[in-house]
Amino acid sequence: MAEQAPTRHQPIDEDWHTALAIVAHPDDMEYGAAAAAARWTAQGKTVVYVMVTSGEAGIASLDPAECGPLREAEQIASAALVGVDVVEFLGHPDGVVEYGLPLRRDIARCVRRHRPEVVITTNFRDTYGGSFPNQADHIAVGRAVLDGVRDAGNGWVFRELADEGHPSWNGVRMVLAAGSPEAAHAVDITGHFASGVASLKAHRTYLAGLGGDMADAEGFLESSGRTAGSRLGVTYASAFEVLRLG
Repeated sequence: MAEQAPTRHQPIDEDWHTALAIVAHPDDMEYGAAAAAARWTAQGKTVVYVMVTSGEAGIASLDPAECGPLREAEQIASAALVGVDVVEFLGHPDGVVEYGLPLRRDIARCVRRHRPEVVITTNFRDTYGGSFPNQADHIAVGRAVLDGVRDAGNGWVFRELADEGHPSWNGVRMVLAAGSPEAAHAVDITGHFASGVASLKAHRTYLAGLGGDMADAEGFLESSGRTAGSRLGVTYASAFEVLRLG
């Protein structure tokens, strides 16, 4: 029996001006979504990054007290390479992020403060497809992002945020989840692929400690970018699961 051709991706709606990326760790955006950020900032869009943790538990050879500030610095430098000038860190503990009201509140606060039209996160599903399991922090953060976006638009939820000067914001039109096995949309990053690679390479200490295939920044992004590109009909693409809110 002939193999079924892969499903074609649909292009992502780019009729918007502001995006807020909320992910678990430094480097999460760089594994596939940073080149999309480069495309969007080149179009004149504003993209802001928020890291729920500082990735302090991510390098086995470094004590978290040393690792956290180093990874923050690498993330800030990485983001600048794709036109992202604002990078924030929420300070949740790396490796043991808990889904719950405190995380939802922090995410709702960020959404209300930055007032984006689009929110970007990473895969919130249990696996990356097949038997490859997702990481617990990614799942907790991704699912809290979906709920925190709704919380941001409900003035009766986390009412204390209004007292802080953050009234409700119901302007998020869609959430984009990078790396999802349910991705059915993509954006052409052919002209920004090199920026995405440079952005991942900027995490040099993390990559050196990581080792393996995922430490090969160009090779990893080449493979994933070409796979998504073939489904969009371009050379390189970033694929996303799209969840629409309005």
